[in-house]
Amino acid sequence: MSDVDTPSAAARALVTGAYDTHVHIAPDVMERRIDDLGLARRCLEVGLAGFVLKSHYVTTAERAEVVRNAVPGVDALGAITLNGSMGGMNPAAVEIAGRLGARIVWMPTVDSRNQRTNTAADLPGAKPAMWGALQADLHAQGIVPEIVHVVDEDGRVLEIVRKVLRVVARHDMVLATGHLAAPEIVAVARAAREEGVRRVIVTHPEFTSQRLGVPEQQELAGLGALLERCFTTPYTGKVSWDDLFAHIREVGPEHSIISSDLGQPFNPPVEDGLALFADRLLEAGFSEDEVHTMAVRNSRFIGEAPKK
Repeated sequence: MSDVDTPSAAARALVTGAYDTHVHIAPDVMERRIDDLGLARRCLEVGLAGFVLKSHYVTTAERAEVVRNAVPGVDALGAITLNGSMGGMNPAAVEIAGRLGARIVWMPTVDSRNQRTNTAADLPGAKPAMWGALQADLHAQGIVPEIVHVVDEDGRVLEIVRKVLRVVARHDMVLATGHLAAPEIVAVARAAREEGVRRVIVTHPEFTSQRLGVPEQQELAGLGALLERCFTTPYTGKVSWDDLFAHIREVGPEHSIISSDLGQPFNPPVEDGLALFADRLLEAGFSEDEVHTMAVRNSRFIGEAPKK
C-alpha cells in the first residue's frame, strides 16, 4: 500500500464538493497545524464544500459563523462536545449552541465513562492522541471533571440524555456518538431515533477505546446511523487499513462516511485528508461511486441546512 502523502488528481476530483465532518484546528488548547480561516481558504482552493470544527473542550458555533462570513463559499459548521468543560450532559449548553447555529453535538469524548475507564492499548507503533497529554496535565493539577454518564446501571439511557436529544431534534442538529462504548452507542442511537433526531454519526468505531464489532456496526447501520471512518485512525496505526476496509465492506459503503480527524502538526495537511483517504480506498478496490458516496453524498447529508 502506498505511503505517499500527496493526493492524486483523480482523488481530488472524486471528493470535490465534500464536507470534512471532523477536523481539529486552531485556535485550540493544543498545537494545531492550521487555523480555521487558513483551512477555509485551502478548502476553496481544493474544492471542498466545508468542514465541521471539532473541539473536545469548547463550542465552535461562533467561530464557524465568523469563518463563513470571512471566507464566502466555504461552509464552516460549528459544534459542541459534551465533556466536563461544557458542563457534561448539559441541555442548556446544547440549546444555546443550537441557537448560535451549531450543527453537530458530540456525546462525551475525553470525559465519557468508556474513555476514562478503558484499558485498551493502541497497536504497537501507533501515535497517541494529542488530548491525552492535556488530560494528564489537568488531572495532575487536580482538575478532574466528573465522568459524563449516558446510561444507568441497567443500560437504560438517562433522562438528562433524552433532554439533550430532544434539543438536538428541535434544532435538527446532527448527533455524533463521541467516545462511548458499543452498548452505550446502540442505546443512545435508539433513543435518538425515538426522540426524533434525524441524523446520527457513529464516531470512529475503530478507535482504540471503542473497537466496535461488525455485528454492532451493522445494527447501528440498521438504525439509520452513518459509521464514521476517520483517516487518522488507520494512518496513525490505531487500526490496520485492511481491518478498516473489511468493516466498510461488511457494513456497506452506503452506511459509511469518511472524514479526516486531521489537524495535528505531525500529520498531513487537513485539506488533503479526504483525497488521501480516497486514494487508499481506490487502491483497496472500492469503486469510484462507493468512494463518492462515502465522501460526498453522505457528508453533504450531514452538512445540509436544518429543516425548519
